[in-house]
Amino acid sequence: MAVNPPDKYLQVAIPVPMRQLFTYKLPEKLNTPSVQLGERVIVPFGSRQVVAIVLAIDEESEYEAEKLKTVLSRVNDNYSFSAELLSFLQRCADYYHHPIGDVFQQALPVLLRQIKQPDVELPQIWLANESVSDNDYKAIEKRAPKQAELLTLLKQHQGMTWSELLTLGFNKAQLNALEKKQYINAKTRDVKVFAWQESALQQENRLALSAEQAVIVSTIKEMQRQFSCHLIDGITGSGKTEVYLQAMEQILAANKQVLVLVPEIGLTPQTLSRFEQRFNVPICLHHSGLNDKERLQTWLEAQRGSAAIVIGTRSAIFTPLHDLGLIIVDEEHDASFKQQDSFRYHGRDIAILRARQLNIPIILGSATPSFETLQNALSGRYHYHQLKKRAGNASTAKISLIDVAQQQMEHGLSGTLKQAIKNTLVRGEQALVFLNRRGYAPAINCQECHWIDDCQRCDKPYTLHQGQRLLICHHCGSQKRIPPQCPSCGSVRIKPMGQGTEQLEEKISALFPEYSAVRIDRDSTRKKGELAKLLQQVNDKEHQLLIGTQMLAKGHHFPDVTLVAILDVDGALFSYDFRAAEHMAQLLVQVSGRAGRASKPGKVMVQSNFPDHPLLQDLINNGYQHFAKHALIERQQALLPPFSFQALFRAEANYPSYPEKFLRVLSEVNYDGCQFAGPVPAAMEKKAGKFRYHLILQAKSRKQLHQAVFQLIHHHANNEWQSKVRWTVDIDPMDLSW
Repeated sequence: MAVNPPDKYLQVAIPVPMRQLFTYKLPEKLNTPSVQLGERVIVPFGSRQVVAIVLAIDEESEYEAEKLKTVLSRVNDNYSFSAELLSFLQRCADYYHHPIGDVFQQALPVLLRQIKQPDVELPQIWLANESVSDNDYKAIEKRAPKQAELLTLLKQHQGMTWSELLTLGFNKAQLNALEKKQYINAKTRDVKVFAWQESALQQENRLALSAEQAVIVSTIKEMQRQFSCHLIDGITGSGKTEVYLQAMEQILAANKQVLVLVPEIGLTPQTLSRFEQRFNVPICLHHSGLNDKERLQTWLEAQRGSAAIVIGTRSAIFTPLHDLGLIIVDEEHDASFKQQDSFRYHGRDIAILRARQLNIPIILGSATPSFETLQNALSGRYHYHQLKKRAGNASTAKISLIDVAQQQMEHGLSGTLKQAIKNTLVRGEQALVFLNRRGYAPAINCQECHWIDDCQRCDKPYTLHQGQRLLICHHCGSQKRIPPQCPSCGSVRIKPMGQGTEQLEEKISALFPEYSAVRIDRDSTRKKGELAKLLQQVNDKEHQLLIGTQMLAKGHHFPDVTLVAILDVDGALFSYDFRAAEHMAQLLVQVSGRAGRASKPGKVMVQSNFPDHPLLQDLINNGYQHFAKHALIERQQALLPPFSFQALFRAEANYPSYPEKFLRVLSEVNYDGCQFAGPVPAAMEKKAGKFRYHLILQAKSRKQLHQAVFQLIHHHANNEWQSKVRWTVDIDPMDLSW
């Protein structure tokens, strides 16, 4: 008599906000071949079907078999999580105390989260035809210079993907035009594991290293077969990228892959361009500027092992690389590496976790290291490398302060600054004016009764966007038309208050009409490829005046910018957030680094109402290193991070009393080595119609913090207010204003 084989039970992660796994029965007919950990299955959940990840396979279940639901089907596409990635994601979920199903959901490309599986195409690359003559090229260059530039790029490389071309600022129209003229053609790239060839290194673009750079590269090479964390603390323009490139050579030559994390899409084009010039290997991209299909292609090429280098923003850390040998985190201090909603991970921190798990080196690069990273380097936990000289003939820009109280101001510019801009333009050089506030004006008000048009859903005024003729709330996204008259008193004397980049562009263009001005902020670069296009125009000297937000501060190389003007840094000097001064110093140094990057000397002018403030004086006279070391002493005396560890509990509800009462109950329990601050209203108490409160838990050790957070999370069910609020926990919070 045949005996039925025993049932198997799967524990799966489902993308719901619950910190648990769910158990399902596995029918015998679905277990051929055997189900593997990391595989995707389709299961019923409530009234819907969802894609779940298998994390455990059991012979027995603690639940009664007849009460368990059954797995509906398996996703048989071979795109499953490796054992290494499973372990990494589970550790991330544990560290950040985040629902495990949501962690796995965020690590999967959007198209693999869906029940209907996508049609996966082999990667397509574009190549220049060998039959193109010099005469053909000259004819194109005369009529369509951008097409000529694209053709030159394709001739230099052995094929490039559409996502690479898109990131570098080209569009489909240029590609189609060249294809129609039969100057280029597309072909399918072979899907094979990356193998290094001597021709992959473009020696002619390799630069000679300085003594400082050579020591760093040598140290990293010696430690390439073990975990080691290297901080490269180099002033802007000191050649950190060249160190990255030469450190990558040995890794790629050993047929291993490299993952490069950059904080924002804005840095991707120039990083890609530098890497394309040095390495003739498959490079894949992962950032929000690509569509779902393009990001899935990167995920698959990394998993198959055909991608040699993956360049991406913070979520690229979840890419399933086949044989990862090195991780590089550029501009490691940047706040963009911290996700501020849902799964609140820090890209830099979990990159270090992944490098440790894989036993490989990781490089952190910055001109202004975060205090956490700097403290780890100073205490010997990380290898600390410094680059104190700019590459080539470039010299460090000189910073000077302008006391606006002693100046005649026009359109937010002091007389001294206007004259400096004029002198720069007359010399044929470029000037960058920095204002970290987009839009035309941060508010509008009535000149008669002083009414201000506030967002009804947030505790903030609407921002005026003159070009769109709209008032937009930058916090909840709501929009409205500009009112023709004051709803309070009926006056038509409604005027903008303050200044944003849109207004600054208008006023500067009026002050210097004979010169071209360009604005680079999130509003002006919404279109795909627009940022790369504008940056190329700046480097081609089509524009002499650059106006922008912090998008311009990060890593861009403008050889002809010799003057940087910073209009407003005062807000950070008197902030409630203990990190505000650190962020202000990093931003000021990073923006200053855009000046004088080539052989021409640079100058930085900072306008302030408080030029004698000790923080500004220390930073400008003694540099970021001195400023940071003294600030770390203050942090240590105050027992603030990195000398303690924090978790931030956020709660929000439709009524202001509910979140405060919920957090008050949490704070009534005492934990060893821990203390609470709050609950207090968030810096912006009302946002998107919700009232928000914060509770900070601080501990002397990381272990004590996690034990307390674990107990708080698992005992919140006894809180009578928990059903009336939405709450989250943020481990190692970076911004207390959210």
